Amino acid sequence: MRFEQLDLNLLVALDILLEEQNITKSAERLHLSQSATSGVLARLRAFFEDDLLVQIGKKMQPTPFALELQGPVAGVLATVRGSIIGKKANNPETSERNFKIIASDYVIQVILADFIPYIAKVAPKVTFEFLTPFANDISVLSKGGADLMIAPESVALDSYSSVPLMVDDMACITDSNNKHIGDFLTIEQFISLGHVSVGFARVSHLSVEQWLVDNVKSQRRVEIITNDFSTMVYSLLNTDRVAILPSQFAQLHANRNSVKIVKLPFQLPQLKESMIWHPTLENDPMHKWLRQKILDCSKKFRETL
Repeated sequence: MRFEQLDLNLLVALDILLEEQNITKSAERLHLSQSATSGVLARLRAFFEDDLLVQIGKKMQPTPFALELQGPVAGVLATVRGSIIGKKANNPETSERNFKIIASDYVIQVILADFIPYIAKVAPKVTFEFLTPFANDISVLSKGGADLMIAPESVALDSYSSVPLMVDDMACITDSNNKHIGDFLTIEQFISLGHVSVGFARVSHLSVEQWLVDNVKSQRRVEIITNDFSTMVYSLLNTDRVAILPSQFAQLHANRNSVKIVKLPFQLPQLKESMIWHPTLENDPMHKWLRQKILDCSKKFRETL
């Protein structure tokens, strides 16, 4: 189909090409050969009279004009998916919708543990792809690269839709066999011990560094930074290191006797998780259904909101 001399099918290809910045990966997602995908890029270049993607070394870099196009193109496609296509397939029992959700391993293991098997029963053809927040920030939602993000409420922006999902305390853990640490840490011990931390994308949203400086008047010694909470736990096993992480996740591993929770001489700030999505999906029937089911399954966590 053409609109103002533009083949609208090319917009889908352009969206993927700008996201992947790689012919091979784009070809796989478009279900085309590499040569056919290169041909699509050539047609896009001819229409827009711009190189769009330039090969620099082993990677393709978008031109300034391509970066200007990326947001509007993703927005148009998100509107089509949410407001038009989404209304055709709003029966959960028969829907074959694939949802891409940005969520940490903490969120998946604690909040979505009951949700995933429940959806398998009531919507057996619905599929999921979980993307890590350690490599994807909120901008992915505006580009159509994900349908939903579950992250600390501080991540949410006014231009996105969001709803509070849960509140969790923060806890301090160490190896269960650590003989040098008892059930309680003094401030001096907390400062002197090595710490394992976790980093989100460009910024560590769960970082308590500034809070510690403002409230405890000290900094901790971070010796290891990991890209997920599970790795954080395993990185401190058989060491004298400690880590700060969400209480529900800490308890999950403490129940397996791999780590023990130790008390601190101060109360850490709570972690408040929100569910965030792009406004173009606000009235998408299946998306609304998905959001409600996640809220239903996380009800026990929201009672403290």
